[in-house]
Amino acid sequence: MAVPAAADRSRQRRSGRAACGAAVDLIAVAQAASRDAGQVPVDLLGDFLEDLVGAAGSGRGLDRAALDRVGASGRRAAEQGVPLGQTVELYVSATWRLWRRLPAVADAGDTEQVRLAGDAVLRVLNDGLAALADGYLAARRMMVRREEALRRELIDDLLRGDPDVAGIVQRAEPFGLDLARPHQVALALPGRRLAEVVAATGRLERVVLDRFGDRDVLVAAKDGMLAVLVPGSVTPPGRRTRRRDAGDLGQVMLAALGAIPAGEPWRVAIGRSYPGAFGIARSYEEAREALDLGGKLDLPDNIAHAEDLLVYRMLLRDQAAIADLIEGVLTPLKSARGGADPLLETIEAYFASGGVATHAAQRLHLSVRAVTYRLSRVRALTGYDPTNPADWFTLHAAVLGARLLGWPHRELPRIS
Repeated sequence: MAVPAAADRSRQRRSGRAACGAAVDLIAVAQAASRDAGQVPVDLLGDFLEDLVGAAGSGRGLDRAALDRVGASGRRAAEQGVPLGQTVELYVSATWRLWRRLPAVADAGDTEQVRLAGDAVLRVLNDGLAALADGYLAARRMMVRREEALRRELIDDLLRGDPDVAGIVQRAEPFGLDLARPHQVALALPGRRLAEVVAATGRLERVVLDRFGDRDVLVAAKDGMLAVLVPGSVTPPGRRTRRRDAGDLGQVMLAALGAIPAGEPWRVAIGRSYPGAFGIARSYEEAREALDLGGKLDLPDNIAHAEDLLVYRMLLRDQAAIADLIEGVLTPLKSARGGADPLLETIEAYFASGGVATHAAQRLHLSVRAVTYRLSRVRALTGYDPTNPADWFTLHAAVLGARLLGWPHRELPRIS
């Protein structure tokens, strides 16, 4: 009765292993190769040495089953954290150490037999290394995808404030996050939908890691934005810090994202720094609100810091009151020639310039006479004088509220 092909190959391999084991101490070869490669585990060689001996004697290359076994060894090496270079060195070292001991070489009667054995061994080594690298890289890709999924899940839970604090602290540890330290969240929003968000995330991550180190830093895509978590320091109550130099997180992010023109113009918002897992969620909410406020206020440098926008948050908490203020103070401006927008823009520039008409004119690219004329029109229409310090607060609050609510291009909230 015929023996099935698979069983026959298995029996031949066992017979070959016994025969070559009698002629060559494969264990000693493998252990020496392991030392050469920096104590890489010997079992990563699998059946490769037996297959090599058989190939040298028969002249045949590795079959699919043998290649699959080598690929599986590559995957195990990746999962065990063994570098690919050391794994390759293990196979190469084992091959050259085994070469002179091969029965097909040691018992060869002429140089032609040695040449044929050498051709077979080199072909087996070449095919084996290709299978080894393929298995290793496939496992690495799978591990990277798994790590990315865990990273995204961790960031989502951190930003939404997962109530399972003990669990999230444990999950954060492999990523180097010490949640007892203060952290802050920054968000970057592209000016238009970004198709290559993964590439943008990778570039931003490299720059942020270079600036802040590889611990306590996470970068990921979140709801069409890029979210950055970095270590921070808690500012004592009543003390305000201003770091707006080139090393500021917002400037670092904008500089990195400037190399991705598909997302221009980018806007960045940064929440304040808080300790603990729930502090991250709080900083994230502040960054989201600052991003929205920054867009409404059209900040000149496209960077919004939550600590700078506290007064605007206060204004928006009572929209009915701010709508009432706008209605009572600014509505008459709609009757001006050209509408309310030029007059609102002039008031904003005047206040931003510290009440100096010359500087306001420079901001608006107008003559000083045009600015003073517009200010007088504001006074005539509203009864509030922008040049009178007593009226500044009312006018300024009303104008800020108008920008936040989109007036006069949007209807004011209904006043109950």
